[in-house]
Amino acid sequence: MLQCVKLVGDKRRAHLANGDQATMTELQTQTSAPVAQTADSPELETSAAKALFSGNILARQLFPFPSIAEEEREVLAMVLESVDRFMSDHEERFADWDQSGEQPAEFIEGLRELGLFGLIIPEVYGGIGLSNAAYARAIEEIAGHDTSTALTVGAHSSIGMKGLLLFGNEVQKKTYLPRLASGEMIAAFCLTETGSGSDAASIRTRADKNPDGSWTLNGEKIWITNGGIADFYTVFARTAGESGKISAFIVERDWDGVATGAKEDKMGIRASSTTTVSFSDVRVPAGCLLGEEGKGFKVAMAILNNGRTGLGGGAVGGMKRCIELATEQSQERKQFGRPISEYGLIKEKIAQMTIDCFAAESVVWMVASYIDAGSEDCSTEAAISKVFSSEAMGRAAYEAQQIAAGTGYMRELPYERIVRDSRILTIFEGTSEILRLYIALAGLKDAGQHLESIRSAVDDIFNSPIKGFGILGGYAGRKLTQLTTLGRDRIVDAVCEELAPEALIYENYALRFARASEYLLRRHGRNIIEKQFALKRTADIIIDMFVGLCVLSRASELRAGSDPSAPHAIEIARVFSQQAKRRMKQNLRRIQRNEDEEAKSLAGYIGELKKYPWDVV
Repeated sequence: MLQCVKLVGDKRRAHLANGDQATMTELQTQTSAPVAQTADSPELETSAAKALFSGNILARQLFPFPSIAEEEREVLAMVLESVDRFMSDHEERFADWDQSGEQPAEFIEGLRELGLFGLIIPEVYGGIGLSNAAYARAIEEIAGHDTSTALTVGAHSSIGMKGLLLFGNEVQKKTYLPRLASGEMIAAFCLTETGSGSDAASIRTRADKNPDGSWTLNGEKIWITNGGIADFYTVFARTAGESGKISAFIVERDWDGVATGAKEDKMGIRASSTTTVSFSDVRVPAGCLLGEEGKGFKVAMAILNNGRTGLGGGAVGGMKRCIELATEQSQERKQFGRPISEYGLIKEKIAQMTIDCFAAESVVWMVASYIDAGSEDCSTEAAISKVFSSEAMGRAAYEAQQIAAGTGYMRELPYERIVRDSRILTIFEGTSEILRLYIALAGLKDAGQHLESIRSAVDDIFNSPIKGFGILGGYAGRKLTQLTTLGRDRIVDAVCEELAPEALIYENYALRFARASEYLLRRHGRNIIEKQFALKRTADIIIDMFVGLCVLSRASELRAGSDPSAPHAIEIARVFSQQAKRRMKQNLRRIQRNEDEEAKSLAGYIGELKKYPWDVV
């Protein structure tokens, strides 16, 4: 059974043996590339998360909870069993590799033989062809054993060669995807530079166009996951000079001028390869432009949005491991003559870890299903899933270590490594702070279009009364919808009967939130981008609301299927909804009544001093 993943991949790669392979000659001469390819399925409706800013809950996008096709379920089951066996065989070595800061070559070869570098690559190119949802589940399984390994596989699939899948032309795909699927080539994503992390627009790496259509690439990228073991780099650089727009390129490790630095000495995920990657007068063939010239920022954002479900899956896998460790430890460890599992404070910790894990798994699966369905507007949902799952994993790691007490602080047990490994999740692929700003601003921008309609309607009344009043009438209709339930999807009708009270919570807070969004837009207008305290609260409300709706959907689906665990899923939905309600209530109140100015004043004072100024002496 250990080789079943490879067998699946081999079966799907067999027909490539006699197929035509694209050559480097083709890449040398090719000068154009298509835009991103989208799914054949009809375009989904407006973003479900963005709709909440206008008080609308798009029930059709949330209910029923998505499921995996039976055919893929069978393939995924084989993948998961093979992964579990392979990783279990190496379980005792992960701590040693963490200390040495390196995965041995024979282990990487084992990942290749198992077919794990081809998880999401389509069958026609030799991969296994998992959906985004199934892939997230596979990364979850890997991460449950070792985060560094999950990152090695995930950085390759989720971001390293994802741009090739989304934006590559057929020549590029035929040239590289079979080798990427087999693991002959391992991929890395080269975006971050010194002074250019979340601010991708400040990239300084340059690609200058040559008379023959090729490019000369110069620059350096930092903190590149898989940097030291990758053979295939997706590189982002400015074209047309320092002020030019960003473009994306395929670059091979073996090309003259490509070099990698020493491995970084990291706090966590130490066994995964992280290095600098530098480019000195690297000649990039014309056919290695990825997507359209000057559209690299779009390429980067599409890659990150698509890749965040893999990261979320990894977080869920880590949380499940924490729950296993915590329950085992609490039952074995005794204090005052009883297992600590019998004490209320320990039960509270384990229950909360379980609630958070169920919620994270629900939102990650929902977002992955949006991507699989061909949604072109789920970047907000992807950001929500990343923020929630990464922060939930951090809490789970903390609580698992807390339950283990002193023993959890010792390196002989896995707790401290899990804590260190989990810390990166809220930092890379967009920090929680940056993503919160994105979530809030993307939604407010969408909601703000309604206000723009009012302004234009006022002008149009004088030039075209019928048109003007028509727009105002539409706005009035929306306002009536926001103030009542008239014309809105009623999720109370979509959930199971037991969760009807919880459904009403979200229906009510969607309306309240819409009014708060309008208040922020009317008060601050374009200056809203500077109101980061308010934006954070706005994002937190939407995170609670969207994740909560995913939880309701999943619990209701389990009940509809008579799943034996359904009663406990209902309990999770009830508790999460009540917790979310308290948080949403507080955040809504603090949009208008807060201590923001005092906090800014204090931060300014400390910033001037550059130290804590008080002393009891």
